[in-house]
Amino acid sequence: MLQDTMDFEWSYWIEWGRERILWLLAGHLLVSQVSRLLMEKYKPWCLMAYGMAACWSLLGIKGFAVILLHAIISFAVAQFQLSLLTWLCSLILLSTLRIPAVEEAKRKWYDTENEYYLLLFTVSVRCLFCTSFSLEYCWHGPAQKSSHSFLWMLAYVFYYPMFHNGPLMNFDEFSEQMRRREAFSLKTNLSILIVGIIRIFFWWCLAELMIHLMYIHALYSSAPPLEAASYWALGGLALAQVLFFYVKYLVLYGVPALLLQMDGLKPPALPCCVSLMHSFTKMWRSFDVGLHRFLVRYIYVPMGGSQSSLLGTLFSTAFTFAFVSYWHGGQSYLWYWGALNWLGVIVENSITRLLSISLNQDLI
Repeated sequence: MLQDTMDFEWSYWIEWGRERILWLLAGHLLVSQVSRLLMEKYKPWCLMAYGMAACWSLLGIKGFAVILLHAIISFAVAQFQLSLLTWLCSLILLSTLRIPAVEEAKRKWYDTENEYYLLLFTVSVRCLFCTSFSLEYCWHGPAQKSSHSFLWMLAYVFYYPMFHNGPLMNFDEFSEQMRRREAFSLKTNLSILIVGIIRIFFWWCLAELMIHLMYIHALYSSAPPLEAASYWALGGLALAQVLFFYVKYLVLYGVPALLLQMDGLKPPALPCCVSLMHSFTKMWRSFDVGLHRFLVRYIYVPMGGSQSSLLGTLFSTAFTFAFVSYWHGGQSYLWYWGALNWLGVIVENSITRLLSISLNQDLI
């Protein structure tokens, strides 16, 4: 049966998963369980070494060098303990991914476009991890610097389950959980693994059924069917697309989340079903929980957030969505997407504040 191949993200990660990434994740699982069983104290460093080896194997020595260089530069800048300087460094490193001459040079390192895109996606996600570590370094006092060493940065940046596509976990959460020593039970972990694999396999089958039977993305790529469709049909297509997006990320985030559990870590919650959401605010809070925590901790709250004036809240929210749009690629449609989401959140929060006034409460 023919399938809809127009969803690049799904086709791309499934292809890479089948070829090499799933095997590397299986290797991580083996190293993790052996280190937890025999040398719990050295588990972070065993996983760091494995992640660096996996990165070298998949991206080559040049790709590995780029990620290591980003980590070294971020760590060096963090020594000044200035959050603004750290953010400036992060944005500059992120902007290098969009310089045409640099893009062309990196493309020549690989035989296929897919290999280059893997480096691009990986470095984009690693930029967030480097930013998280550097800001935590800036915010902690001298007594806590030992827990924010360069070795811990490498353990965080090269932690393999979250390496290529996330989900995102802030350094403070990662460090605290990785240091915590818990009783290890191979039997309990095996039951978690089996149940997790069954769930992920079910989600994968559901996603494959959708792309083999519904052709949502193929319809969106052609104007005539959309122009001929009724408004009800267009609404149905839109709902089908976001439902597929939800199921897709249950798989893409479900696999690393399962491995985090096997490592004794608590992964960010998986996306909530979009059919249960009725607001922009809830969508941002509960779809990509890791990214939401990053944005709130490192951008929204430091810039004032909801505790500042109305103008300050507007500015904090706008800056947060501007960063999200830029990090995703900075194309014009992403700026429109970010602006519309910002507008939706602002309208919802304004109505909530309006309804919270005692006079309006009495009327209601």
